Amino acid sequence: MARILTGIQSSGRPHLGNIMGAILPTVELSLAPSHEAFIFIADLHSLTSSRDAAQRLESVRAVAASWLAFGIDTNRSVFYRQSQIPEVCELTWYLSCFAPYPMLANAHSFKDKSDNLALVNAGLFTYPILMAADILLYDAELVPVGKDQKQHLEITKDIGAAINLHYKQPLFVLPEPRISEKTPLVPGTDGRKMSKSYQNTVDIFLPKNQLKKQVMSIVTDSTPLEEPKNPETCHVFNLFELVASTADTQTLREKYLGGNFGYGHAKTALLDVLVDKYAEQNQLFNSYMNDTAALDAALKKGEEKARTIARTKLARVREIMGF
Repeated sequence: MARILTGIQSSGRPHLGNIMGAILPTVELSLAPSHEAFIFIADLHSLTSSRDAAQRLESVRAVAASWLAFGIDTNRSVFYRQSQIPEVCELTWYLSCFAPYPMLANAHSFKDKSDNLALVNAGLFTYPILMAADILLYDAELVPVGKDQKQHLEITKDIGAAINLHYKQPLFVLPEPRISEKTPLVPGTDGRKMSKSYQNTVDIFLPKNQLKKQVMSIVTDSTPLEEPKNPETCHVFNLFELVASTADTQTLREKYLGGNFGYGHAKTALLDVLVDKYAEQNQLFNSYMNDTAALDAALKKGEEKARTIARTKLARVREIMGF
């Protein structure tokens, strides 16, 4: 049985892009009999960019509620908050002593912001080491990551391999990345990749009237109502195709090509699909958000399992390193 591990930062409510690109594929992986899944909320990582305590707590709850709403089975998977496993911070220190400065200086997480070093905190610089600790602490074998995180996983393997070599024993399992080529590119309301940083997201957990405002804000061209429209270049159609059935998508395509069909009609069709498709998840999400006791209970169950494994692993690391 392969152990897989993945995390998602607690940076606001997950949007449709997060759900389709990370949550749904991971839920599917976690339910496979051949996998043992560790799924965590990376709330320590979020401190590199957000210092608002109340906002962080709300974001953690929203991320947890989203995973639970989409079917994470807490009896099969270890589901936990990163911050509730203090062993990860101790391991981060040990790993940092084996991480050469040039390796961290070349990491994308640092280089992308290195033009203004006054805004770079030490947490951001050592971000890849905390990520390595998240993975190596649990002997994860497979780590689902996007292409932008592949470098960080290579750093994890390099640090783990260096320690194994130094102490002449396989202390750490060296993980392999699992990069899905099937992960869809979910367009935002402006056509760029859906991202909180672009403020172009679609939040399916909103009440219908608020979700409608987001859907109606999707950018379209100025083709007149009566003229045929190109579905392939329309952001509304691109989103519809990702969430609707094949038959409904074909029907909408024919309406685009037939003319006398406006973008307002297409947006209404998209709104209806989003509301209908995710009605159950929306209800579950809001139920968890209104019942923090149930949410905490689900997380604490995973945190007990995670800490048991983390303590055992860290004790072994301490022994090997002479502490």
